[in-house]
Amino acid sequence: VQLVESGGGLVQPGGSLRLSCAASGFTFSRSGMSWYRQAPGKEREFVATITSTGGSTNYADSVKGRFTISRNNAENTVYLQMNNLKLEDTAVYYCKTVRFGLGSRTDYWGQGTQVTVSS
Repeated sequence: VQLVESGGGLVQPGGSLRLSCAASGFTFSRSGMSWYRQAPGKEREFVATITSTGGSTNYADSVKGRFTISRNNAENTVYLQMNNLKLEDTAVYYCKTVRFGLGSRTDYWGQGTQVTVSS
């Protein structure tokens, strides 16, 4: 399993960014995908999740109405569109998938992409 995030950068408050996570090594179209973030000195926190078909999504309260998670199963990629960014959105953003085996569960993470919101 490999997850590679991209699209992070420096943006002013109120600006937008679109993060991408390219997946390989598993059947992407059958896997739910999630975005998490970790700010300096804080624990990693949930941001958004999407089901395998893209038919259902869920968001942290802090990003509802500003962020949109989507996916393209033909390209094995999940996205996070971030609008109206705030200073408190500054963090390293990670994508994640979970693989279930016989009696086991393994969480896979990408390496992360830095998002910095600053004036």
